[in-house]
Amino acid sequence: MTNSFHTVTVEKAAEAYVLSRGRVRFLSMAQAIRAIRTLMPACKATDRELEELLAAASFVHGVPVAFDTKTADGVEPRLHS
Repeated sequence: MTNSFHTVTVEKAAEAYVLSRGRVRFLSMAQAIRAIRTLMPACKATDRELEELLAAASFVHGVPVAFDTKTADGVEPRLHS
């Protein structure tokens, strides 16, 4: 008997997270990034790169997004649908 594990890419993790949210009012970028970093602690992607992957997956699946991550320039969180 052999054990076979599938490789999880950061892109697949982002899409799986978006799909796991079901019918929420919106997806929180801050929570999503924390979840992916918890699942994949060795992930070398920047928060900005993760944000882009999550936004793309959210767009494809029609999930509204709250860009609520803290930014260096102090920009207010943004909600996009």
